[in-house]
Order: sequence, then structure tokens, then C-alpha cells
Amino acid sequence: MIHVVGIGLDGLAGLSAKTQALVAQAQLLVGAPRHLAQFADSQAERWPLDNFRTAIEGLRQRLASPDPGLIVVLASGDPLFFGIGRLLLESFPAEQLSFHPHLSAIQLAFSRIKRPWQGATLVSAHGRSRQTLVQALQRGDSLIAVLTDGVHRPDAIARLLLDIDLPGHYHLWVCENLGGEAERVQRLTPSQAVRGDFAPLNVVILERHPSPPPTTIPDFGIPDGDFLSFEDRPGLITKREVRLLVLGELAPQPHQVIWDIGAGTGSVSIELGRLVPTARIYAIEKTAMGATLIRQNLDRFGVTNVTIIHGKAPTVLADLPAPHRIFIGGSGGQLTPILDTCRAKIVPPGPMVLALATLESQAQVLQWQAEHGTTWRSQLLQVNLARSTSVGCLTRWHPLNPVTIVTLTSSEPLPA
Repeated sequence: MIHVVGIGLDGLAGLSAKTQALVAQAQLLVGAPRHLAQFADSQAERWPLDNFRTAIEGLRQRLASPDPGLIVVLASGDPLFFGIGRLLLESFPAEQLSFHPHLSAIQLAFSRIKRPWQGATLVSAHGRSRQTLVQALQRGDSLIAVLTDGVHRPDAIARLLLDIDLPGHYHLWVCENLGGEAERVQRLTPSQAVRGDFAPLNVVILERHPSPPPTTIPDFGIPDGDFLSFEDRPGLITKREVRLLVLGELAPQPHQVIWDIGAGTGSVSIELGRLVPTARIYAIEKTAMGATLIRQNLDRFGVTNVTIIHGKAPTVLADLPAPHRIFIGGSGGQLTPILDTCRAKIVPPGPMVLALATLESQAQVLQWQAEHGTTWRSQLLQVNLARSTSVGCLTRWHPLNPVTIVTLTSSEPLPA
């Protein structure tokens, strides 16, 4: 039997009496040098855990000997939480292993910042790619706990937050030397953390908070994070780069009527309203939460020429004034009926512009255009974008989800 004992920075004092007795009886202690150093009085043979594979092979030989003695492997916190426990289970039968967990660094960190953590996203960046962390940030997960390493340090994570145009804003809880005499817990903004100097043993918790009002607003191309968004789906927004391309395809003009169908948080409507103050824009959104967010964002950016239509397209489109431009960002499964209604209502030549994220939606639009090919032309733009992000002292590309922008233009004559 191999006993795997989790310990904290308080060493022997943090173990139960039963586990202390177990370690005291050990004839072989295996662990990282910092773990072994906490049991300097032990008379057991010591194996520094410098190379996992070498240690595993040594343990196999030891177990095969006539008298292997009591073996204790020392690990940080909970050995089965991103720890050596998984490697040991891959190398030995489960019946040869007994686990004695300590509090994990993640548990200690959440207890220090006083946050419930049953719904948190847990990420280990220790010796791993940061892809899982980036995905959690892009989803806008509200609490993300990160086990760090020498590359993915708190300052590197803060740099990542500053580099990526995220749907929400985060601050960092940097929890250092948890359970030890030099314990320190700080709540920092990314700008503060990127300049910080931190102990090697640390855990980072990223906590999303409401977007502060923007101090400056560009004429167009408002950053995604400046919009208030859905609490459970903060990434559900037409991304800034795609929004700029959509605005170019729409080419709005003064005094026009413009429909924004599936308006979501109102990002496209707000950009249109600010670009063309004399236009009349109708933001059509089926969800009550979306309609509320549109109103909040209109107030946030001081836009007054957008009318919110709370209801489901195409039903609510019937009584709206005829549009000169239409953007379809969401269809709620009613894409073909929406296109039929828009075709009957729009002032030629349009255009109608769609941002599509799925192949199925793209196929529907192409089928619709094929059925109306004598009067409607289509132009497709495949958008594959990537943003630069820092990886330690290096820079790499991080791709956004591909989007197809379809522009439909009518060849019918203008009405008399």
C-alpha cells in the first residue's frame, strides 16, 4: 500500500492526529524537496520527487521487494485535485493506493475571499495550455479559479485580461502562500496586477463584475466590454470586429428606417444610432431580459433614436414602418419566415445583412436566395478573425468564432 498524504504550508501541524501517526511510522517518504523539508525530524528514507517517471519506477521496484515498508507520498493539498493522485492511479492498481487529502489551495482561496464556489470554473494552468482559461473568459464565467505556474503567473493572467476584448470585466484575487506565515490575499485590477510581484506559491481567482461606465466612447467600434450584457451569457454579442463589417455592409444613410432583428444587447442598434442620428432604428428583441438590456445600454451611451420592439419576429414586424436597411443578428429558428416578411416590407434595393454562425443558417439563406434569385442577389463574406494575446514574453494568435456575413440586395425597381 502507498499512502498519499496531502499537506499544506503548515506541514505536520495541519494534519489530523491519525495522519500524523501515519507519517511518523513511514519508512519511505517521497515528495518534493519543500514537502520533505517540513518533516526534517523523520527517520524515514527520503526520495526527492524530481522526476515523476523515475519515482514511479522506483516505487514499483520497492513494492515488488519482500519488505517494502510503509510508504508515504507527500503532495500539496488534495492529491486528487490536479495533483499527483491521477498519475499514481494510472501507474498502480487503485487497491494499492490510499489517499489522505488536505484542504486544496482552491478551497483555502475561496474561504479567504469569502465566496461560495460550488459554481466556479476550476482551471489548472500549471504546466498546461491556457486554452481552457481563455475559453472560460470568453464565455464570461463569473468565478474562475486558476492554479498557476512559473509561466502563467498572476501578472501574465492580468496581461491576458488586458489583451483580450472580453464581454465582461474582471478583477483578480491573488492568494499567496495560503496556510503559511507569509500568507497574503490581494484584490487587484488587471492594470495593478500586471505590475505586481508575487510569491511563487499562489492561486488566482478571477471575479467578473459589472462593466463600469465608459470614460470615452469612440465614434464607432465600441469595445464589447463597454456594453451591459446577459449575466449568464455575457459573450452573446455581435463582436466589435464583426460589428464594424456589418456597419460597412449596411451603409446607413440619414433619415432612413433601419431594423435590427434579434438585437440582443442592442450593440448594432446603438452603433447605428450614433453613426446616423437622424435615422429611425427599431431594435427587435424577443426576450424580456434583452429588451431591458437594450434600454440600459441606450441610456448608457445616450442614444435616443432607437425604438425597442419587444416581441418575436416575424410577427411583430407587420406594423413597423418600411425599412431601408435590415440587419438580422438572430432569428429564433424563424429565419425563412423572417426573410419572407423582410422581402415584402423593405424599400428596394435594401440591403438585408445577416451575421450567421452556423452552416445550417447559411444553407437556409442560400436556399432562400436561390428561390428568389431573379430579384435578390447575395454576397457572402467569410470572417475568420484572430486577436493577439501574450504568452509569457511571447505573443500568439487567439481565434474568434468564424462568422459568415451575407448581404442580400434587391434588383426590384424603387416604388413609385
